[in-house]
Amino acid sequence: MSDFDLALSVVLGMGLAAATGFRVFLPLLVVSGAAYTGHLPLDDSFAWLGTPAALLMLGTAALAEVVAYYVPGVDNLLDTLATPGAFVAGTVVSAAVMTDLPPMVKWTAAVIAGGGVAGVTQGITAMVRANSTVLTGGLGNPFIATAELVGSALVSLLALAVPFVALALVILFLWLAMRLRRRKLPSAHRSSD
Repeated sequence: MSDFDLALSVVLGMGLAAATGFRVFLPLLVVSGAAYTGHLPLDDSFAWLGTPAALLMLGTAALAEVVAYYVPGVDNLLDTLATPGAFVAGTVVSAAVMTDLPPMVKWTAAVIAGGGVAGVTQGITAMVRANSTVLTGGLGNPFIATAELVGSALVSLLALAVPFVALALVILFLWLAMRLRRRKLPSAHRSSD
């Protein structure tokens, strides 16, 4: 495996993992569909992701997750449950697409890069939803849910087609979210003085 192929494999895994930070099951469904149709090679130990049973199970889970995020109160509860779920899903999806790597390298990269970026993305989206709940009484949450759904689908598909663009988009989102958060923090401290 060339250095470029190795980098591409890791970036693909990170892009898909970041998408699990928006929605846990949708990126797994995209990976399952791509593997089932022969468009995405998976590591041998993750071949089960490309089976009809996995496609059906992940499709059902993705649909239930998408619908549940539009139910007031349930969306905030799901954010609590999705944080560890996103870390696990990000790790799994990263490991699945990192083919031809020694196990120690693959799992280290999958846990740190995949699980890490999924956890950070999920944490930021949970923070945005919590702020929306407080500021809008939950009325803004369906807009957040729609943005997360579009973000998850877009990043998942971009990761398969142009992984470096997907990663750049994720980095831009995280940078903007952190910048917005920093901008809010000083104003909150000034108002309490």
